[in-house]
This record gives sequence, C-alpha cells and structure tokens, in this order.
Amino acid sequence: MNAPPNASRTILITGGARGIGAASARLLAEKGARVLVTDILDGEGESLAAQIGERAAYHRLDVSSEQGWADAIARCEDLFGRIDGLFNNAGILAHGSVTECSPEEFRRVVEINLTGIFLGIRAAAPALRRAGGGTIVNTSSIAGMQGYARLCAYVASKWAIRGLTKSAALDLAGDGIRVVSLHPGPIRTPMTEDMPEKVAANQPIARFGEAEEVARMVRFLFSEASYSTGCEFVIDGGALAGTCLPLEPESPGSEQSVPDGK
Repeated sequence: MNAPPNASRTILITGGARGIGAASARLLAEKGARVLVTDILDGEGESLAAQIGERAAYHRLDVSSEQGWADAIARCEDLFGRIDGLFNNAGILAHGSVTECSPEEFRRVVEINLTGIFLGIRAAAPALRRAGGGTIVNTSSIAGMQGYARLCAYVASKWAIRGLTKSAALDLAGDGIRVVSLHPGPIRTPMTEDMPEKVAANQPIARFGEAEEVARMVRFLFSEASYSTGCEFVIDGGALAGTCLPLEPESPGSEQSVPDGK
C-alpha cells in the first residue's frame, strides 16, 4: 500500500535548491512532510533547508552518479528513518538544433535529465519497499509531449521520461509504488528567466506559471492522487490545448472567418 498522506512522510527532492524543487520543498514541509533537499548548488540548498527548519535537511547529489544516489538514499533513511516519496526534478537545458548540438552536449542533457531519473528510481525502489510503498514523481515537460525547435536534446530527454515513467509504474506496481510524470509549461524559474513573456502570450492563460503553482500539483501527486500511476499530469496554462488567436472586430456585412480559412 502507498504511504498515507500524514506527517510521517519523507520525500527526497532532486534539483531542490531553487525553482520548482525549492517551492515544492517549502510547501511539502509546511503541510507536514519531511524533505531531503538535494542539489549541486550547496549554498542555496543549505540556505533553503535552514529556512524550512527541522523538517528539512540538505544533501549534495549529482544525479548522474550511481554512488551519489546510494549515499543520498542512505542519508535520507539515517536522518528520517524512511523514504516515502521521490521527486525526480533535477534537469538542465541546452539550446541547439540537431545539426548544432554537439554529441557531448546531447549526452550531458540525457545523462542529467533521463539517466539521472533512471538511477533515482533504481536507488529509491528498495527504500520505498521497506517503507511499505510510496510515490515517485518524475519531472518531464510539455516538451515531452510536443516538439520544439533548437531544443533537440531537451525534447528527446523529456519524451523519454514519459516512457520510463510508464515502464517503471508497471515494474513497481506490485510493490505498492506509484510512478507518474509531471509536465510543466512555461514556468518562471531561474532556468527560464531569460525567456520573454511573449512565449506565453497566445496560450489560454496568457502568462508564465509560478513555481508555487507547480508545487501545489506536486503535493497533490504525493498526497491525493492515490489511484493514478503511469500517467501524465500537465500544468501548462493551456499551452498544449492550442493557440488563442487574436480576434479582430468584424466589419458590417462581412462573413465570419475561421482559422483554417475554410
């Protein structure tokens, strides 16, 4: 059975020093969970854990390191006695088309975004079994559900996370472990701080989302989504629904036009 949504829950968060990871750590701790914040940004991670207080601790973790994962899981169990959830949130971005992105850049993005999640699931599963079950949330993106130009490595890694999530959900179902993927759209974080607001201008909710809004979805996935596994949860301001075209006033007697011109 999955661990109950109560104060005894312990959740390990990767990429937890800032952005979505940090907002999720704050909210989960505020609602009673204990969190192990992991990252390679030591100063920001330690500061966040200190701000949260006794319900949080920081541990340095390079998600591409198998030994690093083993150490992080051990630290979590040493500090809190158990682990009930894993938020696989760490990720990087590299710009470049398929002809511009170097093999080294491509491999690095895949190593962090995809292999890091694989190593995390593999390392956490035995600890989740010892706790009687639990939940794994893997951060993908709406770039894991459609293509984007000049982001070939990022898009490839985020699509692959969807498939890995489904396979892991099937493999771990017998252990009472749910596995789901999270698909944010344009969210205002340090990773997107250089993106212009017009990126979100033509989606139904015409603004960037906030990390705190995603954190509320993350909490739901750990606490309430008890009948969901192997599936995608989208939080994108309607970006995947389509484009909102600007409406022009009709002139008297004119026929109403439709987007495809038919």
